[in-house]
Amino acid sequence: MIKLDLHKSFKSGANSFTLNLQTEIKEGSFVAIRGKSGAGKSTLLRLLAGLLSPEAGKIQVNDQNWFESATGTNLSIQTRNIGFVFQDYALFPHLTVKQNLEFAADKDADKEHVEDLIQVMELNELLDRKPDTLSGGQKQRVALARALVRKPSLLLLDEPLSALDTEIRIKLQQHIKQLHQRFKLTTLMVTHDQGEILRMADRLIEIEDGKIVADGKPTEILGSKALSGKFSFNGEVLSIEDQEFISIVTVLVGLDTVRIVLDESERKGLKIGDKVIVASKAFNPILYKL
Repeated sequence: MIKLDLHKSFKSGANSFTLNLQTEIKEGSFVAIRGKSGAGKSTLLRLLAGLLSPEAGKIQVNDQNWFESATGTNLSIQTRNIGFVFQDYALFPHLTVKQNLEFAADKDADKEHVEDLIQVMELNELLDRKPDTLSGGQKQRVALARALVRKPSLLLLDEPLSALDTEIRIKLQQHIKQLHQRFKLTTLMVTHDQGEILRMADRLIEIEDGKIVADGKPTEILGSKALSGKFSFNGEVLSIEDQEFISIVTVLVGLDTVRIVLDESERKGLKIGDKVIVASKAFNPILYKL
């Protein structure tokens, strides 16, 4: 269980406000965090990681105080059991993939665990290559593996997939979900992508001006928003192209067709001829079977 009571003043552009956030996060949960730019999402992750310090409050993880202003407790980032993945990968450019993983590992690292990560993330053929020879998706797979070599209990993801194209992003969503379940992680992910939230998270926290304005199941928070007004259309499934990890579904909407990428769980039970609702927000299509 993670218990948070955080207070931190900061500036976002021309605005100044205080992050004032209290919540609890169950062990093993996958929590998506979203909000407008400058709302305090990344600040929350950095406070958890120890990259920033609250001005007041408390961070308690599994009955251990990582931060407590009343007692002066403030554990260093090295002693907090976390893995952190950034949007820009943050790999060491002069090291190979293997050396990046070795650098992040403890001297007494579990070699079987590291090898397991290499297999899960499909890194065998990349181990001797340097980051500047890798694609964005490959770099992010390395960054994810590196974040997990020390067996963290808490995984923090700051918009890790936003710069990737749709097909690669969905494949990496599958990898992240697999890692979350396989290693029994508690995961917090900052993302703006509604489809990503619905595919991966079991809880959604929305932040506005440093405060929680919505907290609950993603389907309950996003469902009515996604299906509102001019952004929803009835359609019929014309074709389904099954590929590795994903399926590309073509839907007839009026006289036009829309192609939507679904993961395996979303594809399950869907067949040609099904009536569906195509909802779109910020150019992110979501499919609902009628």
